[in-house]
Amino acid sequence: MTTRITTLIHTSTTSVLRLALLSSLLTAAPFLNAQMGHDHGAPPAKLVQEVRDATRQFIDVNNAGPAGYGPAFGCVSGPDHGAMGIHYVNGTLVGSGEVDVYHPQALIYEPVGNKRRLVGVEYIVVDAAGWLASHDGVPPQLEGQAFQLVGAPNRYGIPGAFFELHVWAWRDNPNGAFVDWNNNVSCEGQ
Repeated sequence: MTTRITTLIHTSTTSVLRLALLSSLLTAAPFLNAQMGHDHGAPPAKLVQEVRDATRQFIDVNNAGPAGYGPAFGCVSGPDHGAMGIHYVNGTLVGSGEVDVYHPQALIYEPVGNKRRLVGVEYIVVDAAGWLASHDGVPPQLEGQAFQLVGAPNRYGIPGAFFELHVWAWRDNPNGAFVDWNNNVSCEGQ
């Protein structure tokens, strides 16, 4: 009789543990699935895809110049890690004060020897005070992504505060598609 009770307790305990394990896996499944959404196989954010569509022609850096873009600032590397790359800036677009997903103010290239690899873009509003005054104090946005405010003085020598938004459309950024510095970009290849 004692052996049957011990066997019953062991079987019941094993069943309860299996049920608890199954329950925890079912509870964790949505979380695990959400984490997998950041995988390379996940579709890009709408803004990232729009930037790719808008800048596909600039994969070849030779198309940047005729479109009004030219290199500025040299290769920009991060203060602690990562880099941005070489900004090819379109002065006409920077001066416009407009935000248009299909016309970024800067194309960003990573130097690879004598070549340039398109890695992303930057949208720039140089007159932050003017923008805020004419937009009820609301910073610029594209597809729900808010621009970052860069104060003055700044490392770029731009007088006054400005807004900027990086979009890493052509190079994955482990910290996110809209973060300034990209650990997957380097200035060492020039």
